[in-house]
Amino acid sequence: MKKFTRTIEDFTCEHCNTLVKGTGYTNHCPQCLWSKHVDINPGDRAEECGGMMKPVGYQKISNNERVMQQCQKCGFDRPCKLQPEDNREVLYTLEN
Repeated sequence: MKKFTRTIEDFTCEHCNTLVKGTGYTNHCPQCLWSKHVDINPGDRAEECGGMMKPVGYQKISNNERVMQQCQKCGFDRPCKLQPEDNREVLYTLEN
């Protein structure tokens, strides 16, 4: 099974209603940092859960920043690489 599938999709955030232009690497809303639990492997859209992924934490290791997310439906946890356009005000309110 492939570990990554580039899927270019625009979407409206189901948490804050922001219209997000996808790049194929976009996996969360840059405004509120929420996403949706739709992938087993990045971009495959094979996860049936479909729950909302809440930003619950922040990690910085060297120069790599990540937002930690937790599915509000099934409890699945995952880190997501942050992008330059991500809202840092929301990010820094999260616990480390």
